[in-house]
Amino acid sequence: MKNMQGRSAIVSGGATLIGAAVARAFVARGARVVIADIDREQGEALAHELGDGARFVAMDLARDDDIDRCVDETVRVHGGIDFLVNVACVYVDDALASDRAAWTRTLDVNLVGGVMLLRAAHPHMVRRGGGAVVNFGSASGRAAQAGRWLYPASKAAVMQLTRSQALDLAADGIRVNSVSPGWTWSGILDQVSGGDRAKVDRVAAPFHMLGRAGDPEEVAAAVLFLCSDEASFITGADLPVDGGYGAMGPEQGRQPIADLMKPA
Repeated sequence: MKNMQGRSAIVSGGATLIGAAVARAFVARGARVVIADIDREQGEALAHELGDGARFVAMDLARDDDIDRCVDETVRVHGGIDFLVNVACVYVDDALASDRAAWTRTLDVNLVGGVMLLRAAHPHMVRRGGGAVVNFGSASGRAAQAGRWLYPASKAAVMQLTRSQALDLAADGIRVNSVSPGWTWSGILDQVSGGDRAKVDRVAAPFHMLGRAGDPEEVAAAVLFLCSDEASFITGADLPVDGGYGAMGPEQGRQPIADLMKPA
């Protein structure tokens, strides 16, 4: 993949495990990155790790003033915006028990916040001659999952939004795509598993063809590809980075027809 020297990116949720992997991948290819996140401690630590190529800006996607400040700071420090990656999301999901406040918060951050960030960044991307946006969908947005309503609904909406954005922004030279990870080692899986990656892989194995959860770096590689010149004729697409989750049917890796042929 060609380098991205002189180009500038905003990564919302850049202090998360996946967001940090995306930020590292951009810097490794010569791009300058703004790590935008509500987690100041982790964000500042990552920016320090990455050196002059990275800067942390505190941002809550539910606050328009935070979004405007992030965009203004990016343009001031890096001269413009070429790439926008919407990683940030909230995961609050009690299915039927979720109240209106939970639904509003989820959609405000997972869906509307990314739109407002693109809205603020758009004129600066146009001035640079275009660019690329990568939204984060999810394997959860394509299939019913027991006990999960809010997060999957928000991610399904992101994938539809991506197609609409791609259509309307093509004339501006801005490509818009999404990635849809399967189970990937992330903050939520770290939390619910008590930090046990091996356990996460064991639980994930039956419904991922590759028999494990993904690594943040594997998702980051897909994001960087979609932002790169190698993806210059790709827009309005969703790239599954899911270890075969979406392609696997309910029979998973079993052979029920062969089982039927066995003697009773």
